[in-house]
Amino acid sequence: MNDTASAQTLRAWLDEADRVLVAAGAGLSAAAGYDYGDVARFKALLPALYRLGLRSRYLLGVPLPADMMWGYWAVHIDDIRFGSAPNPLYQELRSAIGDRDHWVVTSNVDALFARNGFDPERVFTPQGDYGRLQCTVPCTRTTWPSKPFYDRVLAAYDQETGRVSDAAALPVCPNCGADVFPNVRVGPEFVDDSYMPAGEKLTEWLGDAPDDARLLVLEIGAGFNTPGVIRRPMEHVVRRTPGARLVRVNPNHPDIPSDLGPRALSLPWGADKLLQALTEGTAGHG
Repeated sequence: MNDTASAQTLRAWLDEADRVLVAAGAGLSAAAGYDYGDVARFKALLPALYRLGLRSRYLLGVPLPADMMWGYWAVHIDDIRFGSAPNPLYQELRSAIGDRDHWVVTSNVDALFARNGFDPERVFTPQGDYGRLQCTVPCTRTTWPSKPFYDRVLAAYDQETGRVSDAAALPVCPNCGADVFPNVRVGPEFVDDSYMPAGEKLTEWLGDAPDDARLLVLEIGAGFNTPGVIRRPMEHVVRRTPGARLVRVNPNHPDIPSDLGPRALSLPWGADKLLQALTEGTAGHG
């Protein structure tokens, strides 16, 4: 199927849908300007780490002193999670969904959906949120808003050295004094309590659909870093939902399961091309 035919099928499927489940991975945020592999952006934000030979934001497991690691986290998360500027790509996606009944599930932890017009109560983030911190023990299932902690780190951060000059600014658990970490899934200590209710509501939404509901699963930028979070569950949803359709948008891994047959559409595109195709002719629903 050529691009023109694919775009026509995409628009027809969206127009026919009365329910949409948007399922997004890192590729969507990368297309929106938050690419963890962007070397130029890394150099501009974190020049001291660049001089050490580091080239991307994938720093889990890199042995850095605590003052440098917290400098990295504060700069990185302030940039990707707490920016106030609207993001055009996410806003265009919200506009394309229109007034259809919809939910979002995403492996991204940057809150870009909630910050760009999607209802936060209908966004399931099973991998966590950079907007919170947790105890690494953990001594409690409570998590804390991260911005006040990062603001203190940034106030003592020297970009040229990459270090935090005031050791008292380094975050610790306010409950037991142990180390803290962004409230994201990196191991069994991850505290996911605040995210699971949204997952339960999403499951209820899928299960409560009318028999004649037309569900479109629009999967964008989900590869194989964590296929058990987005790719495989979305295939399962379509398999067990009569009449549901899957659109898989991924420039590198657009393959679709053969058993879904004509109910799945493979688009080897980036998210920007997807939105261009949608905005050039989507009809109805807002």
